[in-house]
Amino acid sequence: MQAKHFFKASAIATALVLAGCGGDINISEGDIDNSVVNNTTNNNAPDPTPTPTPDDTAPGEASTFLSNEVSAAFGRDVAVRVLTGRLTDADATNGKVTLTNDTVWALEGPVFVGGDNEDSTVLEIEEGTILFGRTGSDYLVVSRGSQIEAMGTANAPVIMTSFADVLGDEVGAGQWGGMVILGNAPSNKCPVTGECSLQVEGVQEGAVFGGTDETDNSGILNYLVVKYAGFEVAPDNELNGITFGGVGSGTEVDYLQVHANADDGVEFFGGNVNVKHLVLTGIQDDSIDWDNGFQGKMQYVYVEQDRASGDANRGIEADNDGSVPDIEPQSNPMIANLTIIGNNFDGEDDSEGVYLREGTGAQIYNMLVTGPDGMGECFEVENSTESQANLGDGTITISNSVIACANGENFKADTANGAVDLEDWFLNTQSNNFVSESVGLNNDGTPTAESPLLGAGTDASQVDGFFEATDFIGALDNGNDWRQGWAFGFGGGEVGVVVTESGCPAGTTSIAPVDGSTTTCQVSGRITSDLRLTAGNLYALSGAVFVGGDNTDSATLTVDAGVTVYGASGNDYLVISRGSEINANGSAAAPITFTSRDDVLGNGGEAGQWGGMVILGNAPSNKCPATGDCSLQVEGVQEGAVFGGNATDDSSGTLRYVRVMHGGFEIAPDNELNGVTFGGVGSGTTVEYLQVHKNADDGVEFFGGNVDVKYLVLTDVQDDSIDWDNGFQGRIQYVVIKQATDDSDANRAIEADNDGSNPAIEPQSNPSIANVTIIGNNFDGEDDSEGVYLREGTGAQLANFIITGPASMGECFEIEGSAESQANLGDGTTTFTNSVIACENGENFKFGDSDVDLEDWFLNVQAGNSVEANGAVVLDGIFSISGATPKDFSGDTFFDNADFVGGVKADANWTADWTVGLE
Repeated sequence: MQAKHFFKASAIATALVLAGCGGDINISEGDIDNSVVNNTTNNNAPDPTPTPTPDDTAPGEASTFLSNEVSAAFGRDVAVRVLTGRLTDADATNGKVTLTNDTVWALEGPVFVGGDNEDSTVLEIEEGTILFGRTGSDYLVVSRGSQIEAMGTANAPVIMTSFADVLGDEVGAGQWGGMVILGNAPSNKCPVTGECSLQVEGVQEGAVFGGTDETDNSGILNYLVVKYAGFEVAPDNELNGITFGGVGSGTEVDYLQVHANADDGVEFFGGNVNVKHLVLTGIQDDSIDWDNGFQGKMQYVYVEQDRASGDANRGIEADNDGSVPDIEPQSNPMIANLTIIGNNFDGEDDSEGVYLREGTGAQIYNMLVTGPDGMGECFEVENSTESQANLGDGTITISNSVIACANGENFKADTANGAVDLEDWFLNTQSNNFVSESVGLNNDGTPTAESPLLGAGTDASQVDGFFEATDFIGALDNGNDWRQGWAFGFGGGEVGVVVTESGCPAGTTSIAPVDGSTTTCQVSGRITSDLRLTAGNLYALSGAVFVGGDNTDSATLTVDAGVTVYGASGNDYLVISRGSEINANGSAAAPITFTSRDDVLGNGGEAGQWGGMVILGNAPSNKCPATGDCSLQVEGVQEGAVFGGNATDDSSGTLRYVRVMHGGFEIAPDNELNGVTFGGVGSGTTVEYLQVHKNADDGVEFFGGNVDVKYLVLTDVQDDSIDWDNGFQGRIQYVVIKQATDDSDANRAIEADNDGSNPAIEPQSNPSIANVTIIGNNFDGEDDSEGVYLREGTGAQLANFIITGPASMGECFEIEGSAESQANLGDGTTTFTNSVIACENGENFKFGDSDVDLEDWFLNVQAGNSVEANGAVVLDGIFSISGATPKDFSGDTFFDNADFVGGVKADANWTADWTVGLE
C-alpha cells in the first residue's frame, strides 16, 4: 500500500478488522451496498440496496474496463456506467432519468440534461451515489427547463468527484470539469426586450441561461459533495465547481460542499437561487463569486482556504457588471452567518477576504473574516463611483460582523483618491461590528465556548423569512456542527477504496485491463514532465491529454516501439503543445499505434471512435499578426491550444512508424479533429512512415509550418486525405492515398488552400510534393470522391504523381477559378510535372470557361505529363507499373531521386509489415 493512502481506510478494510476482532460483520456481495463505497464514517447509513444484475435499459453505457478498474479499487464487483451526450425525456422513466446508488457513474465529455427549454427531463440521483469525471472535459450541465434532484442525506451524501479519488490515487484540483446549472431567472446581461439566451462560461456553445422567471425551478441539491473539479478553458472562461446561471428561487440548495476546486467554488451569474449550509474548502480561486444581477440569499456559509497555504484567492469576489456597474437588476444578495478563514498563499493572486466591486450591493449579517499574518486584505470595496456610492446609500450594509485578520490589513481603501474609509465605515457607520485579534475559534472552525462570537449575532429572520433565527456570528455555533457526517474533512464525503499496485509508468494511472489481461495505463490531463510509455502495456487517453503548456512547463512524451495508445470517444485526444515534443519511434516490425478502444477490443474499428493527434509548433503561419507574438487557436481543440511563430526549424519531435486509426471528430462545421493535425510545425520535426487509417475527418492537415514528411499512407479517410492552408511550405515524398474499397465516405485526396480571406497573403502555401499515388473510389454523396483540388491562392510544386479512380469518381484535377489561383498556373507558383492522370470517369480535369484550360496546361505547358485510360495501365494494386519518366531531383537534399512515378513500387515496398488497409 502506498503511503499516501495509509490513513484512508476503506469501509471494507474496516469491516475486515472488526470481523477479525470477533465482530458480527459478514461480508458478501449481497451484504455490501453503496454505503460501503461512499464511506461517510457514519454508522446510521440506510439499509443496503442489493446489487442488481446490470440493466442495459439504465442510463448510459456499461463500461467493462471502468467497472473492472473500480471493482479492483473497491475490492468487490462494481458496475460502472458511462454517461455521454444529452439526456432527454426520451431517456426517462416516469419522467426521470435516475442514477441509482448500486452503480458508479462516469461522465465522458459534456453531459447535458435536456435541451435548452426543450426535451426537458429530470436527472434524479439517489442518496449515496458516486459520479466521477476523468478530465476537465468531463462535466455535467443541467439545461434551462430541466432539473437535477441530487437527493443525498446526512448519512449518505451524493458525491461528484474525480476518477483518481474513486481509485484512491493522488487527488488534486482540476481533475474533472464540474457542474453547471442553467435557468430562466433574470440576469442584467439579458436584453431589455426579446428573449434572453446568455452563453455560460466554460461550456460549449449553446449552453445558455437567463429569462424573467425569478421563481424558476432547476431542482434540488441536498447533501451533495463536489470534489477535485474545475477547469480553465481560457482566461475568464472557466468551469467552476458549480456554476449557477440564471437559476431561480424555486431551486432548493441545502447542504452543499465544493472541495479543492481549480477555479471558483460556486459562481452565480444573475438569478435568485437561495442556498443554506454551504461548505467551500481548499478552493484555488474565489470561493464565492457572483455577478450580473444575482439577488439570492445565503445562510450558514463556511469558507476555509487550503490549510497548507496552497492556491487561493478571495473568499468572496462580487460584481454587478464591469461594463455598466449600475445596470439593473443590480447584484445585491443577502448573506447571514458567514465564516471566511484565509491562508498564507502569496502568488499571482493572494489569499484575501471579501472584495465587492463593479457596482454590486450586498446585505451581510453575522460575518466573520479571519486569517493568518500572510493573508492579503480582508475587506475591500472597489474605488469606483458606483461601488463607493453603494457604501453610502444602503446598497451595501454589514452588521453584527467581525474582521479578525492577523495581517495588519483588515481593510483596504484608497482614501488618498477619495475612497470611503472602510474601517471607519465598518466600525462607526454600520451597526454592531467589531475588530478583534482573538475570536476564539477551534481548529475545525467552530467557536469555543468562550468565543465572543456567541450571542453577538443578529436575528436575520427578522429581516427576511428565508433566514433562520440565530444569535451568533459566523457559520457555526458551539453546539451544532451541521457539517459533520456528510462533508469532506468533517467525517464524510469520502470514497473508500482498496489500493492496488500500479504496474504503469510514473505519470500514468493503472486501470483495469481493457482486454481482460494486458496491463492498461491511463494518461490524462496535462503532462508537465518527461513521460515514457513503455512497451508491454496498453495506454488509455482520458479526455484531452496535453504534453506541456504553451511554451511553458515543456515536456517530452516518449512512446516505445510496439506500444498501443487508445481513446474511447471523440473527447479523447492527444495534443503536443508548443515547446514540447513527442518521440514516437516505432519500427516496421513494431509500429506504434494510436487507435480506438473498439479496435483494441476487436469490436470493429470504425472512423470517429476517438479524437486524434494534434501537434503544435512555433513555425510560421500567414494568420500570424505582422508584429507581436503569434498564438493561433487550432481547430478541434479546447481554447488555449495555440500555434504559430517565426521558428521555421522548430522541432516537435519524431513520428516514425506510427499508425493513427479510427479517429477524427467534428465538433462543428469547419472545426474538426483530424487524424493528425500539424499546427505551425517546423522542419526540425521528423515525420517518417506515418499512416492515418479510417479517419472521420481529414487524414492529415497542415496549418502553416514547414514540417517535412516521407512515407505517408492515408487509407479509408472520410474527408480529405491531405489538407493544407495558411502558408504551409513543407516537403512531402512517397505518399499512398487509397480511398475506401467499399466506396464509402471520401472526399478529396488533396484539398489545398493558402487563405480564404486573403488568397495572396504571405507566407504563401507552396509545398513541394513528389511520388504520390491516389486511388479514388465511387463515393457520391454531399462530397464526392475527387483527386487534387488547389484553391484560395495556394501554390504547389507537384511531381511524380499517379491519380486514378473508377468511373463514378469525381474530377481528378481542379484549380479554383479565383484570380490568384489561376495566376499561379502562369507564373510558376503552381507546377505539376512528370505525372500521370488515369481516371475512368471522363473528367480527368475540371475548369471553367474563363479559366486556364487545365488539360492543355497539364499536357503541353508542364513537362513529362500524360493521360492514360484507366488505373490498370499504371498500377498493379497499389504498386506503380507506369513507364513515365520521373523528375530528376539530383542534388536535392530532401527528395530522393526516385526511378519511378507514384508512391510505391513492388520491389521497394516501404509499406510492408507495418500498414493496414492496403490489400
